[in-house]
Amino acid sequence: MTPRRRNWMLLGAAVLIFAVVFAWRLLFLPSALAFAGGHQVDLSQYQGASITGVPAELANADPVTNGKYLAEATDCAACHTAKGGKPFAGGRPFKLPFGTIYTPNITPDRETGIGAWTNAEFLRAVHKGIGRAGERLYPAFPYASYTLLTDADVLAIRGYLSTVPAVRQENMPNSFGFPFNQRWLMAIWGTFFNPNTRFRPVAERSAQWNRGAYLVEAAGHCGECHTPRTLMQAMNTRRKFAGGQAEGWNAYNITGDRLSGIGAWSPTDLASYLAKGHALGRGVASGPMAEAVALSTSRMTPTDIAAMVTYLRTIPPVSSKASPAMAGPAPAVASAGPSDNPGGKRLFEGACASCHAWSGRGAVTPDQQLTGNRAVNDASAANVAMMILNGIGSPEHSGAFMPSFRAAYSDEEIASVANYVTARFGAKPSRVSAADVRKMREE
Repeated sequence: MTPRRRNWMLLGAAVLIFAVVFAWRLLFLPSALAFAGGHQVDLSQYQGASITGVPAELANADPVTNGKYLAEATDCAACHTAKGGKPFAGGRPFKLPFGTIYTPNITPDRETGIGAWTNAEFLRAVHKGIGRAGERLYPAFPYASYTLLTDADVLAIRGYLSTVPAVRQENMPNSFGFPFNQRWLMAIWGTFFNPNTRFRPVAERSAQWNRGAYLVEAAGHCGECHTPRTLMQAMNTRRKFAGGQAEGWNAYNITGDRLSGIGAWSPTDLASYLAKGHALGRGVASGPMAEAVALSTSRMTPTDIAAMVTYLRTIPPVSSKASPAMAGPAPAVASAGPSDNPGGKRLFEGACASCHAWSGRGAVTPDQQLTGNRAVNDASAANVAMMILNGIGSPEHSGAFMPSFRAAYSDEEIASVANYVTARFGAKPSRVSAADVRKMREE
């Protein structure tokens, strides 16, 4: 064999090895609880208290109440209710890189909803991502997380959904182009990324920890937003909870990293954020997270909130460069701060300072504080601009509220004030453009 031929063979072998390793890392990812160590066992073999179902406070509640609690824990209403639409009637659009998907009607209407579905068909959809007619569902429906739910809990949710008002509303077609409109491809995706296994607790962990794991990983499906995606659009569990995206919003790092995650948060901070959407000096839930709090976590019992906190505080730290160290206090006088953005300063003075104060500490209530807020310290300023566009909450409900300025300001003005906010109160100035804001309006 000539040296030249041998070199080509060695190069080919190296390329092949690299391709195999790359494919293996892409297709075979750690399971949800792989980080925890110990031994996972079947639920029937776990020696601790009950982990699944409803919390002890609802032990004597009727089946509909229990099903409603679980439907709220799994946050069904958020996705399956369009803005201004009937609850659970579907039609909410989700814009993805390859088209728009619309959520289906899950009311008990027999023709356009799920009223005629059998329990087996409902279980198959939730656990395997296969629709009634055998069609493969897109993983925008988080069945890769819901597959961990027990049959009993899924059927309890189904029982509750059968009691909500039936709405006759046809499902809207998705706008995916080729090849993304080929649903059969989801069978391949599911083979690698949907384990189709029910939750298995870790024998060495407490019942509270395992209950929290069940709520976070299965019901709450937190990783679907807070975990970055691979090239195959699967949750990259090698960087579990290190931060992702949801509907144009940044879903921040919720690992134990003290700098870029929630490692420095106290249990009280986390519990307050989940229950109320606000933690003093930490930030306010906005965008999809605000919906999750309003429709899901705020309706959960204190014991379940505590279980989620217990579990979240054990997630291994993963550093995220997108989340630098928080900036310190901002100057309290208007004349201080950045001077290179007079337009942004003028808008802040006219629309923002009366609530947030020039110091960023909040003029009236603690939830108006900007300093210490992760969104303000995010140099992309995506969430700041999205909050200005969309506002937070509504005045008729309790909790944080900020009006939408979508109609009041142009794309250029919103970009200008967002850049001023990050420069004055954050760790690093942002450079959001009017074009960036224009795209955000479309989300």
